[in-house]
Parts: sequence; C-alpha cells; structure tokens
Amino acid sequence: MSVTQPVKGKTAIITGAGSGINLAFAELLLKNGCNVVIADLGLRPEAQAVVDKFNGRSGTARAVFQKTDVTDWVQLEELFKVAEREFTEIDIHWSNFWRPPGSSESRDDPRGGRYRLLDINLTHPIRVTQLAISHFLQHRSSNKRKHIVHISSIAGQNPSTAAPIYVATKHAISGLVRSLAKLDNKFGIRVTAVAPGLIKTPLWMEHPEKLKMFKEGQDIWVTAEEVGEVMLALVQQEEVSEIIGDKERKGVMFPVEGGTVLEVSKTVRAVHPFNDPGPSNRAGNTIANAEAVEDEIYDLLSTPNWGKVKL
Repeated sequence: MSVTQPVKGKTAIITGAGSGINLAFAELLLKNGCNVVIADLGLRPEAQAVVDKFNGRSGTARAVFQKTDVTDWVQLEELFKVAEREFTEIDIHWSNFWRPPGSSESRDDPRGGRYRLLDINLTHPIRVTQLAISHFLQHRSSNKRKHIVHISSIAGQNPSTAAPIYVATKHAISGLVRSLAKLDNKFGIRVTAVAPGLIKTPLWMEHPEKLKMFKEGQDIWVTAEEVGEVMLALVQQEEVSEIIGDKERKGVMFPVEGGTVLEVSKTVRAVHPFNDPGPSNRAGNTIANAEAVEDEIYDLLSTPNWGKVKL
C-alpha cells in the first residue's frame, strides 16, 4: 500500500488514549516515528508502559502524558499549549474518551442542566476540533496536510434501545465530520472518522452489564489494533483497502478525502451519507443478545414513578 503522507516526524494529540482503541493508535503512531501527546484522566498499566517506552532517549518518537478532563474547556486549551511547548507544531488530532477504573459511575445531577455523556462524546470532540483548526490555520506556512480524525461507530447508523444517548452522539459525530469535508480542499485540513463495530476493549470487557449482550460463538470481536491500522491508513494514505493491513491492494479500495467515514469491523467499508445499506450482519458488527439489556430497560420503565425527579 502506498504511503503518501508518512507520520514520521509529526506530532499527534490523542484524547482518551489511556486505554483501548486510542491507546492502540497512539502506540502505532509512536512505532512509526510520530510524537504523541496522550490526554486522559489517567493511564492504565499498559498505557503507562507505552509512555515509559517511548521517552525519546534512544532517538525514538516521544510520548507525553497530560492529565485532562475533556469536559473542562480550560484543560483542553492547556492540552494544546502543552503540545505546542513540547513539539512546536501539531499535525494530527484524534478524539475519544474512556472512564478509568475506580471512577464513579456516571449519574447526572438532575439540577445540573446537562448530560455528561454528551459533554464527553460530543461537546468535547466539537471543542477540540475548533482548537485543532485554530492551531492548524496558525501554522499554514507548512504545506503538510493536517488531520482531525474522530471516532463514530456503527451506532452512528443503527438505533439502539439499550444506548439511545450514545447512539445520538455517534450520529452527530458522523454529521460533524461530513459537514467539515470542504476544509480539505480549502485549507488542507482533512476531517475524517472511523466507525468501529464491536471492539474488544475495557469498555466492554470490564462492564458485565454490557458484556452479557455478547454471545460467544455467534458474535465476533474486532481488536483495538485492527481499528488502529485503519486509523493510521486514514492519515497516511489516499486510499484504504477493505482488507485491514492490506499492503498489496488485494481488496476493494476506498478513496480518502475530507468527510470520509470508514466502518471498521473485521473488514472495512465506506459509510455513505445517503442510501447507505448500514452495518448489516457483517462479522464484528453483531450483538446477538441485545434483548438482555432491553428487557431490563422495559422493566425499569415499568416501575412506578420512573423518571420523576426528586430535587
């Protein structure tokens, strides 16, 4: 596969890289010579090992951890200041978030006037996109294309009774990415996204209330590393194959441009804004036992006075 824009010598900011998909992508960037600023509330042991390994002392790319609450706009602005101080210029931004072990279960304050899930999954990506565009425009003297890559989901195409707010945020992310498509030709800022299927990360494996929807022998996990490979292709190549890791162009090739959304299950496909067939039952996209959670939701909604706020 032809690499037209190698990441070696560049710098990326990745929010939510303390675990899972974004950690896999961060490690892949570092192995390919790209410096990475990892922003999260904390680092899992495997993430700390990556930061320790890529310390820049042996001439390798360097990883820097910046503790960041992505719902705090001041901390997001500080994140970009740290990246500029450490590496001068930023070339890639990638946003996502995870909740580290030991953090409290999300319970929105009925007096708070906001949903934390929306702050994390939608407001935060919008805000860092604004900050990244501002930084990129200030460094337009460079002819290098800049990249903003978001994580949507197959939930950005499918409905889900089990996770309606999450689904709403992922529909919104896909819309945001497509709405910024023209920045590619106008300013050289390419905004794209991946839409992963069922990914084997701590967000699933450490949450039994979600894990019971997965049925062994019928559903198939996609790995964070597989998604990371497609992420890397989005920022290095002008085309991405339907076959993950395809270096010989054996699969169907999808062109990459501003607004591209690539679904990542056990294979890759382009997601179109109109008349798209949807994820269907492709390997890595199915959840066979969603009814297990849906039935619990119906039972909850059937309890007396459900949803009545006690202030």
